[in-house]
Amino acid sequence: MKQQVELVVFDMAGTTIADDGLVTSAFERAARECGLADDDAGLATALAYVHATMGQSKIEVFRHLTAGDEELAQRGNAAFERAYADLVDGGACEPIPGAREVLGTLREAGVATALTTGFSSATQEAILAAVEWGGVVDVVLCPGEGIRGRPSPDMPLTALLRTGASAVSAMAVVGDTPSDARSGAAAGAGLVVGVRTGGVPDDDLLAAGAHVVLDSVADLPAQLGLARSGA
Repeated sequence: MKQQVELVVFDMAGTTIADDGLVTSAFERAARECGLADDDAGLATALAYVHATMGQSKIEVFRHLTAGDEELAQRGNAAFERAYADLVDGGACEPIPGAREVLGTLREAGVATALTTGFSSATQEAILAAVEWGGVVDVVLCPGEGIRGRPSPDMPLTALLRTGASAVSAMAVVGDTPSDARSGAAAGAGLVVGVRTGGVPDDDLLAAGAHVVLDSVADLPAQLGLARSGA
């Protein structure tokens, strides 16, 4: 980065939080509950779209899958959020190794941090409670009134406004999906970082706008020229 980083905007599931395939499990439950797929082939096709759009606002994903049937999309999304929250409550998510330490390192360096997600606010809060991350970042954001989900730039830009960072060039956006990278690039972030913990090929992350791809968020302090906490 040509300018010192003042804000880092992180994705949650797959980037800072490992959820062990909960999206797939929760979607399968929701699809069966709401009749979103007629058979195994239909379910496989729907799941392929869900995986291809990882990181995007979940209600928008359901709107696509229901061909614009808003009532069915809302029911499917609500069922998905309930199923995901139940799985989270069951202890099926945990921090990516080193992620909590990275947040501490950034705070010690005076860098603001934000956590963003494509889930609803209630699910986001359930995830943060499950990993005991209350108050560890400056801003927590999800799609909602006045804030579009990824790949739109709204969440990074909202984080910038709320933290008072001086310019988009002083912001880094970190995520494990092409949607994360596209959102960061659309926001004009000075640094867009892809991470391999979501299993997406490097070329896909770079093509979506990532400037660099790291093994995980644990490598971010070195990329920013910051010492790890306790180092």
